[in-house]
Amino acid sequence: MQKPFKTKKALGQHFLRDQIIIDRMILAIKPDTQQHFIEIGPGQGALTCALLPHIKQLDVIEYDRSVIPYLKQNCEDLGQLHVHESDVLQFDFKSFFEKNSQSYRIVGNLPYNISTPIFFHLMPQIIHMQDMHFMVQKEVAERVVAKPGSKIYGRLSVMMQYYCRAILLFEVPPRAFLPPPKVDSAVIRLLPHGNKMIKANNEILFANLVRDCFNLRRKTLRNSVKSYINTQLEASCPIDLGLRPENLSVSDFVCLADFIDSLSQHSN
Repeated sequence: MQKPFKTKKALGQHFLRDQIIIDRMILAIKPDTQQHFIEIGPGQGALTCALLPHIKQLDVIEYDRSVIPYLKQNCEDLGQLHVHESDVLQFDFKSFFEKNSQSYRIVGNLPYNISTPIFFHLMPQIIHMQDMHFMVQKEVAERVVAKPGSKIYGRLSVMMQYYCRAILLFEVPPRAFLPPPKVDSAVIRLLPHGNKMIKANNEILFANLVRDCFNLRRKTLRNSVKSYINTQLEASCPIDLGLRPENLSVSDFVCLADFIDSLSQHSN
Protein backbone atom coordinates (compact mmCIF):
# COMPACT_ATOMS: atom_id res chain seq x y z
CA MET A 1 0.00 0.00 0.00
CA GLN A 2 1.36 3.40 -1.01
CA LYS A 3 1.86 6.21 1.45
CA PRO A 4 -0.52 9.18 1.16
CA PHE A 5 0.74 11.61 -1.46
CA LYS A 6 2.05 14.94 -0.18
CA THR A 7 1.21 17.84 -2.48
CA LYS A 8 3.94 20.23 -3.59
CA LYS A 9 3.21 23.91 -3.08
CA ALA A 10 5.99 24.87 -5.50
CA LEU A 11 4.09 23.10 -8.31
CA GLY A 12 0.79 24.75 -7.42
CA GLN A 13 -0.79 21.37 -6.69
CA HIS A 14 -4.42 21.52 -5.56
CA PHE A 15 -6.09 18.21 -6.33
CA LEU A 16 -9.78 18.20 -7.16
CA ARG A 17 -11.70 15.97 -4.73
CA ASP A 18 -15.35 17.08 -4.92
CA GLN A 19 -17.27 14.40 -6.84
CA ILE A 20 -20.15 16.78 -7.59
CA ILE A 21 -17.74 19.18 -9.34
CA ILE A 22 -16.09 16.28 -11.17
CA ASP A 23 -19.50 15.09 -12.37
CA ARG A 24 -20.38 18.62 -13.53
CA MET A 25 -17.15 18.75 -15.54
CA ILE A 26 -17.87 15.40 -17.19
CA LEU A 27 -21.39 16.57 -17.98
CA ALA A 28 -19.99 19.75 -19.55
CA ILE A 29 -17.32 17.88 -21.54
CA LYS A 30 -19.70 15.17 -22.83
CA PRO A 31 -16.93 12.64 -23.64
CA ASP A 32 -17.45 10.06 -26.38
CA THR A 33 -15.59 6.82 -27.18
CA GLN A 34 -14.77 8.02 -30.71
CA GLN A 35 -12.99 11.16 -29.49
CA HIS A 36 -9.32 11.64 -28.65
CA PHE A 37 -8.45 13.39 -25.39
CA ILE A 38 -5.38 14.92 -23.78
CA GLU A 39 -5.44 15.83 -20.09
CA ILE A 40 -2.96 18.34 -18.71
CA GLY A 41 -1.86 17.92 -15.10
CA PRO A 42 -3.89 14.85 -14.07
CA GLY A 43 -2.30 14.63 -10.61
CA GLN A 44 -3.73 11.64 -8.77
CA GLY A 45 -6.42 11.20 -11.41
CA ALA A 46 -9.67 12.67 -10.08
CA LEU A 47 -10.79 13.81 -13.54
CA THR A 48 -8.83 11.07 -15.30
CA CYS A 49 -10.72 8.30 -13.50
CA ALA A 50 -14.03 9.93 -14.40
CA LEU A 51 -13.07 10.35 -18.07
CA LEU A 52 -11.52 6.97 -18.88
CA PRO A 53 -14.68 4.82 -18.65
CA HIS A 54 -16.30 7.07 -21.27
CA ILE A 55 -13.42 7.16 -23.75
CA LYS A 56 -11.33 4.01 -23.07
CA GLN A 57 -8.05 5.74 -24.06
CA LEU A 58 -6.43 8.91 -22.75
CA ASP A 59 -3.12 10.74 -23.14
CA VAL A 60 -2.05 12.68 -20.06
CA ILE A 61 0.83 15.11 -19.52
CA GLU A 62 2.20 15.09 -15.97
CA TYR A 63 5.30 16.90 -14.76
CA ASP A 64 5.55 15.46 -11.24
CA ARG A 65 7.20 12.05 -11.50
CA SER A 66 6.32 11.18 -7.90
CA VAL A 67 2.53 11.39 -8.48
CA ILE A 68 2.50 9.12 -11.55
CA PRO A 69 2.41 5.80 -9.60
CA TYR A 70 -0.67 7.07 -7.71
CA LEU A 71 -2.26 8.11 -10.99
CA LYS A 72 -1.66 4.73 -12.63
CA GLN A 73 -2.91 2.82 -9.59
CA ASN A 74 -6.09 4.89 -9.32
CA CYS A 75 -6.83 4.46 -13.03
CA GLU A 76 -6.02 0.75 -13.23
CA ASP A 77 -8.49 -1.26 -15.36
CA LEU A 78 -10.47 1.86 -16.33
CA GLY A 79 -9.00 2.13 -19.82
CA GLN A 80 -5.77 2.76 -21.72
CA LEU A 81 -3.78 5.50 -20.03
CA HIS A 82 -0.78 6.92 -21.90
CA VAL A 83 1.36 8.98 -19.53
CA HIS A 84 3.74 11.59 -20.95
CA GLU A 85 6.11 12.62 -18.16
CA SER A 86 6.86 16.18 -19.19
CA ASP A 87 6.62 19.84 -18.36
CA VAL A 88 3.58 20.90 -20.39
CA LEU A 89 5.35 24.13 -21.35
CA GLN A 90 8.11 22.03 -22.94
CA PHE A 91 5.80 19.42 -24.45
CA ASP A 92 6.05 19.35 -28.25
CA PHE A 93 2.36 19.52 -29.17
CA LYS A 94 3.24 20.22 -32.80
CA SER A 95 5.10 16.93 -33.24
CA PHE A 96 2.51 15.02 -31.22
CA PHE A 97 -0.37 16.27 -33.36
CA GLU A 98 1.55 15.65 -36.59
CA LYS A 99 2.10 11.99 -35.59
CA ASN A 100 -1.55 11.60 -34.62
CA SER A 101 -3.58 13.14 -37.42
CA GLN A 102 -6.89 13.66 -35.65
CA SER A 103 -8.68 16.38 -33.75
CA TYR A 104 -8.10 16.39 -30.01
CA ARG A 105 -10.12 17.53 -27.04
CA ILE A 106 -7.97 19.06 -24.29
CA VAL A 107 -8.97 19.05 -20.61
CA GLY A 108 -7.32 19.70 -17.29
CA ASN A 109 -7.16 21.22 -13.86
CA LEU A 110 -4.34 23.60 -14.75
CA PRO A 111 -1.64 24.59 -12.24
CA TYR A 112 -2.69 28.11 -11.32
CA ASN A 113 0.83 29.52 -11.37
CA ILE A 114 1.34 28.66 -15.05
CA SER A 115 -2.18 28.61 -16.53
CA THR A 116 -1.62 31.71 -18.69
CA PRO A 117 1.69 30.44 -20.17
CA ILE A 118 -0.08 27.13 -20.91
CA PHE A 119 -2.75 29.00 -22.88
CA PHE A 120 -0.13 30.78 -24.98
CA HIS A 121 1.76 27.51 -25.52
CA LEU A 122 -1.38 25.77 -26.81
CA MET A 123 -2.81 28.43 -29.11
CA PRO A 124 -0.38 28.02 -32.05
CA GLN A 125 -1.67 24.43 -32.40
CA ILE A 126 -5.35 25.38 -32.20
CA ILE A 127 -6.03 23.89 -35.64
CA HIS A 128 -5.63 20.40 -34.12
CA MET A 129 -8.08 20.98 -31.27
CA GLN A 130 -11.81 20.38 -31.20
CA ASP A 131 -12.31 22.14 -27.89
CA MET A 132 -10.79 22.72 -24.44
CA HIS A 133 -12.23 22.51 -20.94
CA PHE A 134 -10.06 23.83 -18.13
CA MET A 135 -10.28 24.45 -14.42
CA VAL A 136 -8.40 27.68 -13.71
CA GLN A 137 -8.28 30.44 -11.13
CA LYS A 138 -11.55 32.40 -11.31
CA GLU A 139 -9.68 35.66 -11.90
CA VAL A 140 -7.94 34.15 -14.95
CA ALA A 141 -11.23 32.76 -16.30
CA GLU A 142 -12.85 36.20 -15.98
CA ARG A 143 -9.96 37.80 -17.85
CA VAL A 144 -10.21 35.24 -20.65
CA VAL A 145 -13.92 35.98 -21.24
CA ALA A 146 -13.75 39.75 -20.52
CA LYS A 147 -15.27 42.16 -23.05
CA PRO A 148 -13.86 45.45 -24.41
CA GLY A 149 -14.30 48.34 -22.01
CA SER A 150 -13.85 46.16 -18.94
CA LYS A 151 -11.04 46.91 -16.49
CA ILE A 152 -9.91 43.28 -16.70
CA TYR A 153 -9.97 43.14 -20.50
CA GLY A 154 -6.37 42.78 -21.63
CA ARG A 155 -3.80 40.90 -23.62
CA LEU A 156 -5.03 37.49 -22.43
CA SER A 157 -8.63 38.39 -23.36
CA VAL A 158 -7.67 39.49 -26.87
CA MET A 159 -5.32 36.63 -27.66
CA MET A 160 -7.62 33.90 -26.36
CA GLN A 161 -10.69 35.37 -28.07
CA TYR A 162 -8.71 35.73 -31.30
CA TYR A 163 -8.39 31.95 -31.40
CA CYS A 164 -11.49 30.79 -29.51
CA ARG A 165 -14.97 31.52 -28.28
CA ALA A 166 -14.53 31.55 -24.52
CA ILE A 167 -17.32 30.61 -22.09
CA LEU A 168 -17.17 30.61 -18.29
CA LEU A 169 -19.25 27.56 -17.36
CA PHE A 170 -19.34 27.59 -13.57
CA GLU A 171 -17.41 28.64 -10.47
CA VAL A 172 -15.77 26.26 -8.01
CA PRO A 173 -15.13 27.01 -4.30
CA PRO A 174 -11.78 26.30 -2.57
CA ARG A 175 -13.27 23.45 -0.53
CA ALA A 176 -13.50 21.34 -3.70
CA PHE A 177 -9.71 20.86 -3.60
CA LEU A 178 -7.09 19.30 -1.37
CA PRO A 179 -5.37 21.36 -0.15
CA PRO A 180 -7.87 24.22 -0.62
CA PRO A 181 -6.42 27.14 -2.62
CA LYS A 182 -6.78 30.68 -1.29
CA VAL A 183 -8.79 31.72 -4.35
CA ASP A 184 -11.98 30.70 -6.12
CA SER A 185 -11.77 28.67 -9.32
CA ALA A 186 -13.84 28.35 -12.47
CA VAL A 187 -14.31 25.96 -15.38
CA ILE A 188 -14.06 27.47 -18.85
CA ARG A 189 -14.82 26.12 -22.30
CA LEU A 190 -12.74 27.23 -25.29
CA LEU A 191 -14.15 26.58 -28.77
CA PRO A 192 -11.76 27.25 -31.68
CA HIS A 193 -13.22 29.58 -34.30
CA GLY A 194 -12.02 27.38 -37.16
CA ASN A 195 -13.04 28.79 -40.54
CA LYS A 196 -14.97 31.59 -38.82
CA MET A 197 -11.75 33.04 -37.44
CA ILE A 198 -10.96 36.71 -38.25
CA LYS A 199 -7.34 36.08 -39.21
CA ALA A 200 -4.57 38.67 -39.09
CA ASN A 201 -2.34 38.87 -42.18
CA ASN A 202 0.74 38.73 -39.93
CA GLU A 203 0.01 36.89 -36.71
CA ILE A 204 3.42 37.57 -35.17
CA LEU A 205 2.93 41.29 -35.73
CA PHE A 206 -0.60 41.02 -34.33
CA ALA A 207 0.58 39.28 -31.14
CA ASN A 208 3.41 41.76 -30.64
CA LEU A 209 1.09 44.70 -31.19
CA VAL A 210 -1.44 43.44 -28.64
CA ARG A 211 1.36 42.89 -26.12
CA ASP A 212 2.85 46.35 -26.70
CA CYS A 213 -0.51 48.11 -26.47
CA PHE A 214 -1.46 46.50 -23.15
CA ASN A 215 2.01 47.16 -21.74
CA LEU A 216 0.85 50.79 -21.92
CA ARG A 217 -2.81 50.15 -21.18
CA ARG A 218 -3.28 53.50 -19.41
CA LYS A 219 -1.96 55.37 -22.45
CA THR A 220 -3.71 55.97 -25.73
CA LEU A 221 -2.90 53.81 -28.74
CA ARG A 222 -0.92 56.70 -30.20
CA ASN A 223 1.74 56.09 -27.55
CA SER A 224 1.76 52.35 -28.12
CA VAL A 225 2.14 52.40 -31.92
CA LYS A 226 4.93 54.99 -32.19
CA SER A 227 7.37 52.30 -33.26
CA TYR A 228 4.90 50.96 -35.84
CA ILE A 229 3.28 54.03 -37.47
CA ASN A 230 4.98 57.18 -38.69
CA THR A 231 3.31 60.31 -37.30
CA GLN A 232 2.50 61.54 -40.82
CA LEU A 233 0.52 58.36 -41.52
CA GLU A 234 -1.62 58.41 -38.37
CA ALA A 235 -4.47 60.20 -40.14
CA SER A 236 -4.90 57.28 -42.55
CA CYS A 237 -5.18 54.72 -39.76
CA PRO A 238 -8.64 53.04 -39.74
CA ILE A 239 -8.59 52.86 -35.90
CA ASP A 240 -8.90 55.92 -33.67
CA LEU A 241 -5.48 56.18 -32.05
CA GLY A 242 -6.94 58.39 -29.34
CA LEU A 243 -8.55 55.30 -27.79
CA ARG A 244 -7.02 53.12 -25.10
CA PRO A 245 -6.26 49.44 -25.77
CA GLU A 246 -9.13 48.27 -23.56
CA ASN A 247 -11.59 49.97 -25.94
CA LEU A 248 -10.62 47.86 -28.96
CA SER A 249 -12.32 44.61 -29.91
CA VAL A 250 -10.36 41.65 -31.26
CA SER A 251 -11.39 42.59 -34.80
CA ASP A 252 -10.19 46.17 -34.17
CA PHE A 253 -6.76 44.87 -33.18
CA VAL A 254 -6.69 42.70 -36.32
CA CYS A 255 -7.62 45.74 -38.41
CA LEU A 256 -4.86 47.82 -36.78
CA ALA A 257 -2.29 45.05 -37.23
CA ASP A 258 -3.24 44.61 -40.90
CA PHE A 259 -2.91 48.37 -41.47
CA ILE A 260 0.58 48.36 -39.92
CA ASP A 261 1.48 45.29 -41.96
CA SER A 262 0.37 47.03 -45.16
CA LEU A 263 2.61 49.99 -44.33
CA SER A 264 5.62 47.71 -43.94
CA GLN A 265 4.77 45.98 -47.24
CA HIS A 266 4.68 49.31 -49.07
CA SER A 267 7.95 50.46 -47.51
CA ASN A 268 9.80 47.33 -48.70
